[in-house]
Amino acid sequence: MFKYSKLAAVALIAIAAAGTGARAQDAAADPVVAKVGAVEIHESELKLAMAGLDPQLANLPEEQKRVAALSSIIDVKLLAADADKEGLRDSDDFKQRLAFLTDRELHNAYFKKHVVDAVTPEEVKARYDKEIAAITPEDEIHARHILVKTEDEAKAIIKDLDAGKDFVEIAKEKSTDPNKSEGGDLGYFSKGRMVPEFEEAAFALEKGAYSKVPVKTQFGYHVIKVEDKRKQQPPTLDQVEPQVRQLIMRDKYMELLEKAKAEAPVDIQDPALKTAYDAVNKPEAEAGEDAAPAAEGQQ
Repeated sequence: MFKYSKLAAVALIAIAAAGTGARAQDAAADPVVAKVGAVEIHESELKLAMAGLDPQLANLPEEQKRVAALSSIIDVKLLAADADKEGLRDSDDFKQRLAFLTDRELHNAYFKKHVVDAVTPEEVKARYDKEIAAITPEDEIHARHILVKTEDEAKAIIKDLDAGKDFVEIAKEKSTDPNKSEGGDLGYFSKGRMVPEFEEAAFALEKGAYSKVPVKTQFGYHVIKVEDKRKQQPPTLDQVEPQVRQLIMRDKYMELLEKAKAEAPVDIQDPALKTAYDAVNKPEAEAGEDAAPAAEGQQ
């Protein structure tokens, strides 16, 4: 919904500009950078083409991106001129494509103005607070582990811990896990992040305790220590601002569509297409009602 065909837009602009020298900006503000025959290529058009370059070219030096964009414009204008000579501008197929691309770019411009640019910092903060308030924080623990190949090795480590040896030092010396240099530190994690056997044993431990029996998993034998227990910390606004903006933009977009549909009702003539369209665009409330019986049947 948020991704636009910028390359198609560039092609449209190039074709439409091929037969005219009129410019919306004055020559000083929008200089000519090249010519294809008598057709001028302006800086503004080059910038549009640069915006439509393949994402793989995004890391190229600026001058190389300008060259790539200019090359694409030149190619388009050369063949657009030949197409004009053949009268393709007057063909029904071209007119249909031009009308479609025009509508799409008008849609995109309207979307940018009334959705993307309409999101305020206050809306983002309010939506963030609302979403965070709706989250029930999960339990999470901060754990370390020592991983070894055999049960006997794990039992020997537990004896060392019982004798007062330091967990971190033993992990650095004897663990086979790649994080041994960090003393087996796994950081904070909630349920569902680790294999079941490990998770069950870890969450059963109290803060500061270590497992008194080896914990077997597909990776070997673990000795686990829980450093801390807490409720999961919510992400900060800075961490999730792009996602929050997407939620707001989705709502704004749907509001615009509903208003537009009320003013210009959609009437799909093809029966099969109408059935498929209605199924995909069913209101959320109706979709939830249809899904409820199936969910009950699975219990």
